[in-house]
Amino acid sequence: MTQTQSPETSRSPEFRLVQVALGGLRQELFHDAFAYRPLPRMDVHGGPTRFLPERIRVYAGLLPHAVVAFAAMIVFIIGMERYHGAIGPFGLLTALVPAAIVLLTLVRPVLAFWASLGTTPFVGYLASYEVGWPWAANSLAAHLVVLVVVAARTRPRTAAWMWLVTAGYCFFAEMFLGIGVTSDSVPLLFVAALALLTVTVFQVRRQATREVTAQQTVTAQERSKRTLLEERTTIARELHDVVAHHMSVVAIQAEAAPYRVENPPPELEQAFLTIRENAVAALTELRRILGVVRAEDYEAPDAPQPTLADLDALVRNVREAGLDVEKTVTGAVRELPQGVELSAYRIVQEALSNVLRHAPGAAAKVEVSYVLGGLGLRIANGPARGLVKPSPGAGHGITGMRERVTMLGGEMTAEATDDGGYEVTAFVPVSREEAVQ
Repeated sequence: MTQTQSPETSRSPEFRLVQVALGGLRQELFHDAFAYRPLPRMDVHGGPTRFLPERIRVYAGLLPHAVVAFAAMIVFIIGMERYHGAIGPFGLLTALVPAAIVLLTLVRPVLAFWASLGTTPFVGYLASYEVGWPWAANSLAAHLVVLVVVAARTRPRTAAWMWLVTAGYCFFAEMFLGIGVTSDSVPLLFVAALALLTVTVFQVRRQATREVTAQQTVTAQERSKRTLLEERTTIARELHDVVAHHMSVVAIQAEAAPYRVENPPPELEQAFLTIRENAVAALTELRRILGVVRAEDYEAPDAPQPTLADLDALVRNVREAGLDVEKTVTGAVRELPQGVELSAYRIVQEALSNVLRHAPGAAAKVEVSYVLGGLGLRIANGPARGLVKPSPGAGHGITGMRERVTMLGGEMTAEATDDGGYEVTAFVPVSREEAVQ
């Protein structure tokens, strides 16, 4: 069996390497070389510029433009120094062209690089430079500035290609265009290598910082979403347990009710049978929908879910942990729906846990208010005291409490107080019919 080779596979690895290298050169220095890319303003909201007054900060964004313009002025002065005041039209041209090329980096950076190389021998010839050929003093300074500015405005790989092209141009100019007695190509390449290496290091570091910041932002958002989903999953599990319990009770009572009445009419038996069938169907559908949030290894708790009647035990527990907490109950205490009781207990529990973590040594107050239209909660604490440092937190506990209150149709606020403490208030509406059940 013969194996045919395409032109691509028959080429040597060296040829493919050269092809890739030339492709990179074409991409960096030839593709869109004439593209209009104005230099953007500097970000003034970070770094030392953020401390400047607002009126000055507006103009601070033009600092890179001012630096390039100042460099162009220095290049122009260097070109004028050669003539000592006696300058003709060609002399003025040789002083203006390199300075204009420096300014060109503000709008067309890659074109400025090629213009700097292309005009160098003409500037050197018109200015009658024999020492340092082909680099006149102002052309050499202008090319260094152009290399640095273009490297700062493009990718690190562009800096390497610019240095290699400059080195090849220096060799070509000395070998085929050499009319001078000495050359400044070696010092130029050495200084350019140091400058480009410095710019590249800063670019790589800045890019790495941006990537790390972006990754941290994404990680924080994912962590917040994951915590929110976990909290919702916990709420769904608790709702499943509460509602499933009551639906099971309804189904059992509906099945047993006809046996508690002597000679019940057929209509009553059929009504209880319908109630039981609907309860079982609703329970099955509830388990099908909410059951998917359970993990495979999740087991329903053996103990009953806590209610507001268990707050005294919770208060004793946090007191043993070192928290000075005072509990106050106002209004006519009554039994509320189990979902409201459970959520209220969890909100108080999370708020007291936050006090232990974020305000060690502070005193806390828990107020439970039974009002006509629902249940009010207020958990407040003073500023942290003592030598224990507060533990850092991402604020997901507040998110979980807010989710619980919103699920029950209530309102919640969580904010710092004037004395340096923190206060969580919540109101959960409960109708009179729901409270009786």
